[in-house]
Amino acid sequence: MRTDIRDFILRDASIEDTNKIIELVKQRRARLSRMNTANMLTGDEVQFTSSRSGQQIRGTIEKIAIKNVIVRTAFGKYRVPANMLTTVNT
Repeated sequence: MRTDIRDFILRDASIEDTNKIIELVKQRRARLSRMNTANMLTGDEVQFTSSRSGQQIRGTIEKIAIKNVIVRTAFGKYRVPANMLTTVNT
């Protein structure tokens, strides 16, 4: 992160500034998520890191929703945020 932006956020930002920054971050995350799902198709093999166990899990995309993707794995189905997925080159 750029030092000047970091300093502004930590030292000078008002409540209104902070709320605007949060809103912009949410919009950016949503845009990145949409960009990620645009490159995926049902049947693609993907992987993600489990938030519970910390291990890499591989699976196949079963359904693509707006923000989440249903992934079928050997352990069952997972609803995973699109920004947590990476495609597997086989």
